[in-house]
Amino acid sequence: MVGGNKSSVTDFILVGLFPEFQHSIVLNFMIIFIYTFAFLGNTLLIVLIWGDSRLHTPMYILLSQLSLIDLTLTSTIVPKMASNFFTGKRTITWIGCGTQSFFFLMLGMSECLILTLMAYDRYVAVCNPLRYPIIMSPRFCMHMVLGCWIGGSVSSFIHTVYPMHFPICGSREIHHFFCEVPVLIKLSCEDTSVYQLVVVVTSIVLLVVPFSLITASYTLIFLAVFRMNSVKGRKKTLATCSSHLTVVSLFFAPNIFIYMTFTSSHSAEQDQALSVFSNILTPMLNPLIYSLRNKEVVAALKKLMGKCVISYWMKTTPEL
Repeated sequence: MVGGNKSSVTDFILVGLFPEFQHSIVLNFMIIFIYTFAFLGNTLLIVLIWGDSRLHTPMYILLSQLSLIDLTLTSTIVPKMASNFFTGKRTITWIGCGTQSFFFLMLGMSECLILTLMAYDRYVAVCNPLRYPIIMSPRFCMHMVLGCWIGGSVSSFIHTVYPMHFPICGSREIHHFFCEVPVLIKLSCEDTSVYQLVVVVTSIVLLVVPFSLITASYTLIFLAVFRMNSVKGRKKTLATCSSHLTVVSLFFAPNIFIYMTFTSSHSAEQDQALSVFSNILTPMLNPLIYSLRNKEVVAALKKLMGKCVISYWMKTTPEL
């Protein structure tokens, strides 16, 4: 047990983020800063999209869902990690571990599907613009978003309940800073090779297939873009698509490595580094990637700031 804390025999011990690192307090403060920036950035993006009627289009509705996922994903991981580090109490209950694992998987799987849907939206907009309002109707878009959340929830429930019932005969120390399926599998004294194959198959369905569809969509988009006569239209399309491709690469690359290889083939340090990159750093970068090169989002931000300045000026200026 850590620091003499009293805990149940079913509790787990989260070792934390790079426990051997000498400057761990600096590292944790950096993570908290990144989390705060990600939280504020994604919240602002959601407010801008839902507060400006010009952004009530399928592309921005999907972007708001991505921001909501990133916002919730980081909030599932970082507050507990920070609390454990600064209080010295590094235990997490069996129910708490299962809950954290469920929400993490649900949000991650939903993000895979949302990113795929975003690629499809851009494909229809560029390659079939005349039918875009019909195909990507608000009703269809909302149904697809709901399907992404339901699909992520069902798959996450299965992959949380099953591994949580593996017998643990030895140490209950989790060499990670949050509860995740690959690290929970390592604790089991039972042969989990069959289940790991199931995880790989699920990863093919939820990672490789979406990534392949996204790649195919953007291949067709780039072919269509190079046939455009309008230089302005070509630049605008490439700017939007390059932003999405950057986010796709940042999300899929580390997750494919983590979930499509057996847990014994990579170390705890590799898992932690990739998790920080994919689940904490990337959610901070997403609002920047989508907003800095997007004129509509920048315009909505200027409009909101103008309203705030006018409101502040009216409150502080004395009446004549």
